[in-house]
Amino acid sequence: MSEDGSRRPSIATIFNPRGRSSAPPRPSVVVTDEDSPGPPLQLSNGAGMRVGSAGLGGGGSVTPVGSPSINLASPIPPADPESGSSCGAITVPNRRSYIPIEKSSVGESTRESHPSRCTRFRKAVFSKTTRKIVVGWVVTCCVTTSWVGATHLLKDMFLRQALFPGPVATPAPNSTQEVKVLMVQKAVFDAPFFTTWFCTAWTGLFFPLYLVCHSCLRRDKSSLKLTLKTIAQNFRDRGVTFSKFMTRCCLFCLLWVITNYMYVYSLRILDCTDVMALYSAHVSFVYLLSWVILHDQFVGVRIVAVILCNTGIALLAYMDGITKTKTLGGVVLAAAAAAGSAVYKVLFKKVIGEASFGQVSLIFTVIALLNTILLSPPVAALYFSGYEVIIWSHLPWPNLLIAAALSLAANLLGNFGVAFTFEIFITLGLVLAVPVSAVLDVKWYGVNFEGMKLAGVVLIVCGFFLVLFPANWPEYITKLLRWGRHRKRNQPRQQQEPVDYRTGLISRSHLRSPSGLIR
Repeated sequence: MSEDGSRRPSIATIFNPRGRSSAPPRPSVVVTDEDSPGPPLQLSNGAGMRVGSAGLGGGGSVTPVGSPSINLASPIPPADPESGSSCGAITVPNRRSYIPIEKSSVGESTRESHPSRCTRFRKAVFSKTTRKIVVGWVVTCCVTTSWVGATHLLKDMFLRQALFPGPVATPAPNSTQEVKVLMVQKAVFDAPFFTTWFCTAWTGLFFPLYLVCHSCLRRDKSSLKLTLKTIAQNFRDRGVTFSKFMTRCCLFCLLWVITNYMYVYSLRILDCTDVMALYSAHVSFVYLLSWVILHDQFVGVRIVAVILCNTGIALLAYMDGITKTKTLGGVVLAAAAAAGSAVYKVLFKKVIGEASFGQVSLIFTVIALLNTILLSPPVAALYFSGYEVIIWSHLPWPNLLIAAALSLAANLLGNFGVAFTFEIFITLGLVLAVPVSAVLDVKWYGVNFEGMKLAGVVLIVCGFFLVLFPANWPEYITKLLRWGRHRKRNQPRQQQEPVDYRTGLISRSHLRSPSGLIR
């Protein structure tokens, strides 16, 4: 304390740039002087040090916080006269003493700022991105399984045949032979339009399943009513009246039925792998239409993908020669189904825009209802006219029901899978179904993939993968090349061989010894 009674300035104000007006930090060490009646000298350094009694400029010791204390006067630290315990501070033979103050452990803060390897590994494994990737691969496997299963079950239905009584073989007039009834082998199911109608009707479960999942997760009736009101309000805000909504749903129903009918009808002619490969080319058509209608970004590599897909379609069209028009017709139907799917997706994006899961499920349910009501008369007309053959006594109901369920599962994953994972995993499920189907065709039906058939499938699959390339794919390649160069630069240089200064030759030569003599 000075003569005018003012206090000695604290050292903490020197190291603290905030000035005296702000609240000073908690001091790490308080130094008192028994001779001085003033307040104790406080040291608040960010480094957290204990300062010896000699002061900042003397010969006292500076000990980091957390390090063991040393008593310079005696080997045992003196006890605190108030608490009777050792404070662990540095004590020297001087009239100054230390007042112990509780300090935060630096080790604990270090552990918090630098997590352990186990913590980092746990965060990496259980992070949101990792969970999405794991779920994505599961969704990919489910999409592949459902699409392959539905296609092969429908193909098996068209191949099934049974024996039926045919014309009666009448014997000669004077012969004793018995009358024989000839048995004729016929197909038990040949109704692609009925199949399309039946599988489309199953998509009516979209909105009920959405409501069931919503009620199970929320368990609140008021929230369900609020969801329905929100779905209706979203359509009203966009100016979509009831008449406009039903008109658009009729348009989407027509596109849906035509696309699926051509896909199912092509299964009567071609193998499953050929149909699935041709249908996979729809991703290239989607890009072209999105570029023209939705004004998406132009990507040069995707134009190459379109060329590859078209080349593959042309090879598959003439894989059995020019005279067999049946194969050519099947390829045209499958390619038209791919184009119809692309038109449906782009128009849905253009007309509906960004829709919620509730809106999408409602649209699919309305499409199914329109399909069931409006297309029932054409189904009956085709059946009674004999254009489509359905023998109800031999109809393979298990195949039809399982195929419809798998088709519903594929559509559910394709539309709602983005809520759980990245969209690329759903798209990969479509292209991975082609090699899986090829294995089943070879094993069950003995199909040979060679020549133009194999080349066409491979080109379409390659074009599919090229469409999946991101728009900024050159940047990734540049980063990869730079990473490779940076890695080479950071490699440790090889140590040079020691040189024999007497001869100027490398000492590890295989022809000469270190002295320069020939070995």
